[in-house]
Amino acid sequence: MAFEYPDNLQYTDTHEYLKIDGDIITIGITEFAIDQLGDVVFLELPELGDNVEAGEKFGTIESVKAVEDLKSPVDGEVLERNDQLLDAPEQIGDDPYGDGWLIRVKADDLDKLDEDMMTAEEYAEQVEGV
Repeated sequence: MAFEYPDNLQYTDTHEYLKIDGDIITIGITEFAIDQLGDVVFLELPELGDNVEAGEKFGTIESVKAVEDLKSPVDGEVLERNDQLLDAPEQIGDDPYGDGWLIRVKADDLDKLDEDMMTAEEYAEQVEGV
């Protein structure tokens, strides 16, 4: 199965994606990650106003197969979270790059992002071998 990785996003090696809009970062997880997890049954996300730290856990995603930590790719404050997914976590796979976003963060320092992020092509190359 060929997965989609939109070119307008950046990707982490822990399977999160970022959509950058000024200093607002929308964070979600990739189609590949959702496929690996299987049926998602529970999602835990931070509260509005919480601070997240790059490389640190900001929540968890639970499927019938596993429980995985969600890691923030950026330092910042949580502005929004996708409460719809908290009520219906199984819908995360329906539109992971659209309605399936997890949180929106006001980034503290955008300069830190570029050094660890991958393009869609780089991410696809990384996961092809899995």
